[in-house]
Amino acid sequence: MPGRKALVAAGLFATTLLAGSFAHAEPRVVTTIKPIHSLVSGVMEGVATPDILIDGAASPHGFALKPSQAAQLQDADLVFWVGEGLETALAKALTSVAGNAEVIELMEAPGLTLLPYRTSGGFGAHDHDDHGDGEEDHHDDHDDDDHDEHADDKHDEDHDDHAHGHDDHDEDHGDEHEEHADGHEHDHDDHAEGHDDHDEGHDHAAGHDDHDHDGTDAHIWLDPNNALAMIDVIAAELAESDAENADAYAANADAMKKRITELTAEIDKELAGVRGRPFVVFHDAYHYFEDRFSVQAAGAITLNPETPAGADRISEVRETIKDLGVVCVFSEPQFTPKLVNVVLEGSNAKTAVLDPLGTGLENGPGLYEALLRKTADSMTDCLS
Repeated sequence: MPGRKALVAAGLFATTLLAGSFAHAEPRVVTTIKPIHSLVSGVMEGVATPDILIDGAASPHGFALKPSQAAQLQDADLVFWVGEGLETALAKALTSVAGNAEVIELMEAPGLTLLPYRTSGGFGAHDHDDHGDGEEDHHDDHDDDDHDEHADDKHDEDHDDHAHGHDDHDEDHGDEHEEHADGHEHDHDDHAEGHDDHDEGHDHAAGHDDHDHDGTDAHIWLDPNNALAMIDVIAAELAESDAENADAYAANADAMKKRITELTAEIDKELAGVRGRPFVVFHDAYHYFEDRFSVQAAGAITLNPETPAGADRISEVRETIKDLGVVCVFSEPQFTPKLVNVVLEGSNAKTAVLDPLGTGLENGPGLYEALLRKTADSMTDCLS
């Protein structure tokens, strides 16, 4: 009998091991910057937690990969990043180190509103002329609180294509990311044209010093409507990688989109009282936020935060502050406020902090909404 009991126990143990070997494993997901980590965390809430590469006060413009982070990329199933226009130093690593992962460039998400880089320190009274038919129509939409009309028609159209085309999304799903764009049938011709310009005129290592960009501004997450488009892509990618949790991803995505849409309407009303009041930012990271909420920066101290502003730029910004009666000059927590203090000399402008990455905010699903709220509150307080 003891021998029979031992045999039964051994059989049960082997069965348990076999079952464990077929147990479902959630995808290993890596993200780059804090706002993207927040969006992915929101979609994955209750399932798993993604890793983040560029945390704290690190700048995505000059980020250096640590060995532990390289290991995260090697083990990843999915990697979400904005694109080479932002996390420039990661481009080679994503090809060489994360070769087994599906790399999703969110700059390629269908339904995005894409804006060009601005090319001088002083933006003028209305630098949005090349975006759409003018500020008045955009502002009318704000006044009617019909906020989503600005981009939703295109968003819905493109996302219908995305939803129907996702089944044939890269049958060779682990190959090159270029196939990702084709397999999704992204219908992104207009975006591709802008990206051609981006690639030709945006040699980031060389051209980024003077930031004479002809390409697409990469700070896409600061338009909340762009976040809605990215959430759809994130949920679809996760569901394709992990069909067992597809319903959870879809439900989380819907809930997050609802919260962001409601917050967008609240921020739109909050900023109504300070529209038309000129301000200067530390670097040109807020074009999308400005465009979405019809507030207008008069200029930026630097267009590339990794390159110190020269004497000509400082002089240009000082003139802008004087000529336009700039109310506030915003610094950023990742960079020394020394330049801000220099351009403020001799003016009555106030100063406050804007943080496009949410540096001081706790990582997680709530960070993205907190980032939008904090940006709006800082603007309102300093411009009032």
